Amino acid sequence: RDQGIKFELNYENQSFVQAGKRNFWGGLPIKTEDKGVGLMRQLFARTEEIGIDVWYDSRAVELVSEHNTITGVVVEKGHTMVTVQTSGVILACGGFEANKKMRSENIGEEWEAAIVRGTEFNTGDGISMAMAVGAQKFGQWSGCHSIGTDYNAPKVGDFTKPGDIFKKHSYPYSVMLNNEGKRFVDEGADLRNYTYAKYGREVLKQPGHVAYQIYDAQVRPMLRKEYDLEEATIYKADTLGELASLLPVNQTQFLKTIEEYNSAVQDGEYRPAEKDGKGTKGITPPKSNWALRIEQGPFYAFPVTCGITFSFGGLHVDTTGHVLDKEEQPIKGLFAAGEMIGGIFYENYPGGSGLMSGAVFGKLAGSSAARYTQEKVETINNH
Repeated sequence: RDQGIKFELNYENQSFVQAGKRNFWGGLPIKTEDKGVGLMRQLFARTEEIGIDVWYDSRAVELVSEHNTITGVVVEKGHTMVTVQTSGVILACGGFEANKKMRSENIGEEWEAAIVRGTEFNTGDGISMAMAVGAQKFGQWSGCHSIGTDYNAPKVGDFTKPGDIFKKHSYPYSVMLNNEGKRFVDEGADLRNYTYAKYGREVLKQPGHVAYQIYDAQVRPMLRKEYDLEEATIYKADTLGELASLLPVNQTQFLKTIEEYNSAVQDGEYRPAEKDGKGTKGITPPKSNWALRIEQGPFYAFPVTCGITFSFGGLHVDTTGHVLDKEEQPIKGLFAAGEMIGGIFYENYPGGSGLMSGAVFGKLAGSSAARYTQEKVETINNH
């Protein structure tokens, strides 16, 4: 806030009005103004205001190390290689989610097919540079944050159309079917915030890396804003049979699955703002919450595929933001923040925690690097 970041209540996608009272859910009641795009805009404005130089088209390619101490960084600035002498380096280069080879080697061959939701330039360069000077790998290198995103979303993120507009996160109110016409996850296992980052990989496992979120007229008005955007891919029909005929699915199995699901739905009060326990009985996988029969036309299908957001594997960093070597000793002058920090997420991810991690480790790394530089200057002056 002191650096000009504006926060606001997260009305749009994290709250419902119930009995005249607005309830925020999922542990995420606030957001930055205009989300991530707004956050970056405000940070760059502050950077300009206080006179920090930003070099564009300038790729860091190598860390300069002497006696396990970082003394500089080699930068490819245009067509010239420049060595910047420095007392310390903070790496905040993101993960390797945009690197097909690293995804395939570490997460699995099928991940070559994933859409990259963010920048195409997060190719693991910072991690590789750090490891070249002895940094220790850490965390779940076989894991990542991924989501169900529109099947026709761009293959890499586009700043004119941020990846957020293509996500499809109302699936707890849907049933999701694959090309074979079968369900494959418990759509209502938990609040969206606690399942969306692991269900992307489940979609990736399906034939053709595609699934279909199915809704009826009962829940269509409750869907998140992104379902109403012109970028959303949507199929609509007055009957389930007509809807199945519009999709490249096994139509017989599609209709059978929905019939079995409808028969398994148990009575109970439907409460979309909380886990209501209104589930199914006798089918696998179950639907544990928010189970309504799909019976009121018109009916809707939204095709989704897997979009990778960031990789979980990174560097081992201590509680001061120092990068550690293979003996778990700090590499002097080397710090890291953001998605490069390994060991934070395993298997899953709770919504909003990446921003929190970035804020915490950014503050730690920045403060520690400043303190480290100051101590070096004082040592030199004393001599």
